Amino acid sequence: MTSHIEELNPGLKDIGRYQFGWADRDEAGASARRGLSPDVVRDISTRKSEPQWMTDLRLKALRLFEKKPMPTWGSDLTGIDFQNIKYFVKSTEKQATSWDELPEDIRNTYDRLGIPEAEKQRLVAGVAAQYESEVVYHQIREDLESQGVIFLDTDTGLREHEDIFREYFGSVIPPGDNKFASLNTAVWSGGSFVYVPPNVHVEIPLQAYFRINTENMGQFERTLIIADEGSYVHYVEGCTAPIYKSDSLHSAVVEIIVKKNARVRYTTIQNWSNNVYNLVTKRATCDEGATMEWIDGNIGSKVTMKYPAVFLLGEHARGETLSIAFAGEGQHQDAGSKMVHAAPNTSSTIISKSVARGGGRTSYRGLVQILEGSHGSKSNVVCDALLVDEISRSDTYPYVDVREDDVQMGHEATVSKVSEDQLFYLRSRGLTEEEAMAMIVRGFVEPIARELPMEYALELNRLIELQMEGAVG
Repeated sequence: MTSHIEELNPGLKDIGRYQFGWADRDEAGASARRGLSPDVVRDISTRKSEPQWMTDLRLKALRLFEKKPMPTWGSDLTGIDFQNIKYFVKSTEKQATSWDELPEDIRNTYDRLGIPEAEKQRLVAGVAAQYESEVVYHQIREDLESQGVIFLDTDTGLREHEDIFREYFGSVIPPGDNKFASLNTAVWSGGSFVYVPPNVHVEIPLQAYFRINTENMGQFERTLIIADEGSYVHYVEGCTAPIYKSDSLHSAVVEIIVKKNARVRYTTIQNWSNNVYNLVTKRATCDEGATMEWIDGNIGSKVTMKYPAVFLLGEHARGETLSIAFAGEGQHQDAGSKMVHAAPNTSSTIISKSVARGGGRTSYRGLVQILEGSHGSKSNVVCDALLVDEISRSDTYPYVDVREDDVQMGHEATVSKVSEDQLFYLRSRGLTEEEAMAMIVRGFVEPIARELPMEYALELNRLIELQMEGAVG
């Protein structure tokens, strides 16, 4: 079934086509073990030579995972078969410090994705590339290293900085937080470990790139970022995967600790293929005067359930979420944010933009909670949805819990359609149907795109244009 607009603009039918869907040779994945059990968890920990406390924590998390029910709200997750997933795939024997050290097929993948070129042009201050279960390449600029900045894969962070790692790991998202956080704690592998010393500003972003290659793969990276007092860091992650007939699972956990007067910006451009369940838990805590900014772009996946959260624990702390979601045929993007005000004079902003076409579904699901004693706090939520056709759907599920009198709380939501009049007006100015549609969508998401680093904003605009032209792939 197609809409009248899509009949006029056949390029829109291809919005779900995907340009990162190739697969490399898969010797490691073909021999990987399927299924989840205490033996699988112990094997992961043993292969990583982890301390006993981490093995015990993993096994505790597995028991919690088995007890917790599947979520019955949000997206349909009945298609996930936990016993058919490969929980650990080791693609290389050692981590590379130069791109030339990587196996040729993995190196070619990252060349096609443009990651080495970004590093060569010094567009990023550090690069981490995760392929399957482990980080295969890692590098940080020497000037940052000399200032005490730590940017490692999480496995190395545990080995080399166990004291600080143990202090903060699981402190923001405990093992029993939710079913998928429990699963991640049991089988986590890879991710980034970042520590920024007091008053150090990392002006150029740190970048991580996550790639799934194996069919029925489960990728469970664990990222831990600690920004000490007065520091600043911007962390950017991107995600892609091949297209397979059966599903894969991506279930990450991100914990961020933002100390007094520090600021962290965390940007995600998620472009998983349409056979990936993307079920992620992200949360930050902010001390006095600290700022946490989530910039969240969800373009791909079969199902996304992701609600970046900020717990505002110190006076004058600030949290912000800017979110974009695209849903095409067969996709459900269930995304949003959570802001918890637990101190006086805190502030938060949530801005959500979603686009649906071809029967796709977008949902905003958010919580703003202002606890007793958080007087003088302010929060504002804006949710805007754009429907390209008559068969797509958008929902808004706002939850507001205010337990203090002297506060300001605002919420507004809009749903709009791409109208025939808009298209006619732009075409009368010389634009083609596809150019007009791309311009409307670009204008709709522009308030969030302008917050991205220039090269990422250009990439987002390019993706929109390719989708509208039906040229992705």
